[in-house]
Amino acid sequence: MDATALRAAAASAATAPVFAALGDPTRQTLLSLLAQRGRASASALTPAMSVSRQAINKHLNVLERAGLVESTRSGREVLYSVRRDELDRSAQWLRDVGEQWDRRLAMVKALAEAADAERTQHGPPTKP
Repeated sequence: MDATALRAAAASAATAPVFAALGDPTRQTLLSLLAQRGRASASALTPAMSVSRQAINKHLNVLERAGLVESTRSGREVLYSVRRDELDRSAQWLRDVGEQWDRRLAMVKALAEAADAERTQHGPPTKP
């Protein structure tokens, strides 16, 4: 495996927990709410959700393990906020993958156009 492939594999492994966490609609909603509010506790987020505070806590823990939110204590409350760096890193990984596919598709297009030009220039193959 070359260095580029190794870097791509490492980046993919690093983003897997992020995409797994974002695969749940409840966690997506929680992340959006936190992005809007800046910081909030599980209790403050519960009224906006259709699940219990305990479920909210579990979802927030998944988001925290994935590096998408961080928690801080404020007295007896635990406040959560969005960690943009992990979102940015995952978005960059998606852009990189998209650019790789764009390059591959451009190469396939160039090969197809070259083959078409060759056929046009020399005419159809003749049968022996």
